[in-house]
Order: sequence, then structure tokens, then C-alpha cells
Amino acid sequence: MVDRVEVVTRVERRRRWTVEEKLSLVAATREPGSSVSEVARRAGVNPGLLFTWRRMADGRPARSSEPVTLLPVHVVEPAAPAPRGRPRQAARLEIGLPGGIKLKVDADVDPEALAAVVAVLQRR
Repeated sequence: MVDRVEVVTRVERRRRWTVEEKLSLVAATREPGSSVSEVARRAGVNPGLLFTWRRMADGRPARSSEPVTLLPVHVVEPAAPAPRGRPRQAARLEIGLPGGIKLKVDADVDPEALAAVVAVLQRR
């Protein structure tokens, strides 16, 4: 007869990794021919977490320590529609950066590319 029954209602997702385990996994990602995704999959770790551990092992901060700067946004009324017969121009955005820098881009600009350009300009 069974004296005890244990019912597991959910899987515990948060695990604790020792420093030695983290360093071992980081070292495995640096072996010739290995990939972070492969090592992460075998260990059951999110690849992003493994990349964070690699940065920390290299003495770099786990996240960017640069402060986020919020910029003012001015909403303007849309321009009147172009008369028939003339092609309509794509919508454009004008972004004012500190130091008097003005950046003009099409409204359909790639957000990641725009973020990279703004980050470079802010460091100037």
C-alpha cells in the first residue's frame, strides 16, 4: 500500500544555476564548432540567458548601462491630399535630437535601423 501520494500541478520553470554550472556552459559555447543555441538546447536554457552569462563572464554588464533618453514628439496635422494626377509622396518623419541634430526619414523606415542610427548620433 502507498503511504504517500504527490500531485504536481505545474512545472517549476525557475531554476538556480551555480556559478560553476554557468561557467561550464559558457565554456561549452566557446569550443570550436559549437553554437550557443545548441548548448542552450541541450542544457534546457534560453539562448538569451546564455548570451547574458557570456557577457558577464567577459566582464561586461549583463545589460546596457546607458540611460534611456526620451525625446519630445510633436504631432502635426496630415498634409492635404495631393491633387489628382500627381503622385503622392511617402509620409516622412522629422526627429529632433539633442545638439540641434534633425533626422528626416520615411515613415516606413526599419525601426531597428533607425534605433541604431539614433544611438550613434546621440553618442556624438
